[in-house]
Amino acid sequence: MSDQHTDTRDASDTHSAPAAGSAEAFWDERYDQSDRLWSGEPNAALVRETEGLTPGSALDLGCGEGGDAIWLARQGWRVTASDISRVALGRAAGHADRARVADRVEWQHHDLGVSFPAGRYDLVCAQFLHSLHEMPREQILRNAAAAVSGGGTLLIVGHMGFPAWETAPHPGLDFPTPQKVLASLDLPAGQWEVLVCDTHEHPLTAPDGGPSTRTNYTVKLRRRVGQA
Repeated sequence: MSDQHTDTRDASDTHSAPAAGSAEAFWDERYDQSDRLWSGEPNAALVRETEGLTPGSALDLGCGEGGDAIWLARQGWRVTASDISRVALGRAAGHADRARVADRVEWQHHDLGVSFPAGRYDLVCAQFLHSLHEMPREQILRNAAAAVSGGGTLLIVGHMGFPAWETAPHPGLDFPTPQKVLASLDLPAGQWEVLVCDTHEHPLTAPDGGPSTRTNYTVKLRRRVGQA
């Protein structure tokens, strides 16, 4: 997993700032601390928002240990999955092999602020693209939009803030509204259809075992046919 975090995986739950050094080193070290960092289950918003889409080519940005990419592959998608952590990518490839979808996923190493996967895709996912390190998030999301084929879908999911039990441990971490995310894409008029731009509450289990929620947002767009 790089700078992207699903409903069950979240860098902003870290209680200390990253040590000096690169984002890649930070994430490699974090993955090395355990055999599995995330649940392996697909993000709920991904499952919900891709229902009814015809499987084609997909790009998963910040794939981590591969939970979303492997789920997409199981649904029949041909997936390109990228992450900043080589440790995560190696682990994801192993999970894909055990899930018998290795032939449907291509794993690529990218620091998305420096390089970006080539090509056009029927589905581009950027989910929980938050980072404790400096990251050109808006430019990365514009690159994500540019990678969507005509008739394809862009799905961006993120947090609106910290969980209720957190007291802003990283006050510099930006949590934009879905409207701000949409505006920052700077999309050409008439070329995109906005399908979803809204917030939702995601159920969580608090550290004390009690029920809690976290507010997330979803931005889902479709590029009009002939506009790629």
